[in-house]
Amino acid sequence: MYAKSGQKFNKIALGVFFILIVAVMISTLFLGTGCTQKQAEINVYTALEEEQLEPYLASFKAQYPNIKVNIIRDSTGIVTAKLLAEKDNPQADVVWGLAVTSLLVLDQEGMLEGYAPKNIENIYAEFKDTKNNPAHWVGIDAWMTAFTVNTVEAEAKGILIPQSFEDLLKPEYKGLIVMPNPASSGTGFLTVSAIMQLKGEQEGWNYLDKLHENIASYTHSGSKPAKMAGAGEYPIGISFGYKGLLVKAEGAPVEVIFPSGVQDGIWRQMHL
Repeated sequence: MYAKSGQKFNKIALGVFFILIVAVMISTLFLGTGCTQKQAEINVYTALEEEQLEPYLASFKAQYPNIKVNIIRDSTGIVTAKLLAEKDNPQADVVWGLAVTSLLVLDQEGMLEGYAPKNIENIYAEFKDTKNNPAHWVGIDAWMTAFTVNTVEAEAKGILIPQSFEDLLKPEYKGLIVMPNPASSGTGFLTVSAIMQLKGEQEGWNYLDKLHENIASYTHSGSKPAKMAGAGEYPIGISFGYKGLLVKAEGAPVEVIFPSGVQDGIWRQMHL
């Protein structure tokens, strides 16, 4: 079943990518004027991390060597703004690995075409568009927000590792936390949005005002806080858990904390 097995989850995500690319390629070949397979070229806009792209692209290129795939990658907010700005003159053929919140905006603007990837029936309803047939968007992964904490820096500064979002408000963390800017980062936006959903609008804004007092810097990228914590630039980075775990696997002295007191599914975004 979808999202229950990491192996099958990756196979579905890879299958969706292949179907998207091949569908666009066929359209280019048969609808384009004077186009041949040798000339096939498509533009893919994505907010996926760099290290996630290569396995997909390597496998695709092995199967379709005559298709050139141009990857245009940036943070979620930047990719979304670019797509909206290009609405009347689209440059992207495929949107891949963008937050569900962004895809909903694009769909409201009438910018998405429907497609039904193989095995779409195995994907849970909450992870795909159920209002249109074929679906206008389909999820490929879901991530959770986490704290990446540099244990060496935390010990040097005499601070405990925070276990909850409420802990981050403690005065001892002032100037020691970095988080993604919600204006440009999907991770930042989804974290702020989740706080609002969990606490309500007024209490949520009150919490964010207090958290702001402890924030040293807001980053353009959702993954950068985890990288900065791993490098020891700041002790605590609010990021997505996957990146923190990757930083730890690469040997950085960090602990990755999924905050307590948070209901499953509230703190994360879905990529499409």
